[in-house]
Amino acid sequence: MPWEQQIVQVSKWGNSLAIRLPASVVDALELREGDDIEVVIADDRVFQVRKKPGSADHLAKLRRFRGRLPADFNFDRDDINDRA
Repeated sequence: MPWEQQIVQVSKWGNSLAIRLPASVVDALELREGDDIEVVIADDRVFQVRKKPGSADHLAKLRRFRGRLPADFNFDRDDINDRA
């Protein structure tokens, strides 16, 4: 995948600073509203942004590492610990 350089402006947001992610970055990372991202300081004046893996990504890794999980396996902690 070719990487393009994107120029974005830093803006004030409350007491913080913020940048708006260009659509090409959003598309490349397959981001949606509410997703978590990780910002990693890669070097002096350089940082990387990556999408934080979700539960589906973790399940896929578990399946490759440990074998197959039953079709009805529930990884949602809220559902598992629900005390109705």
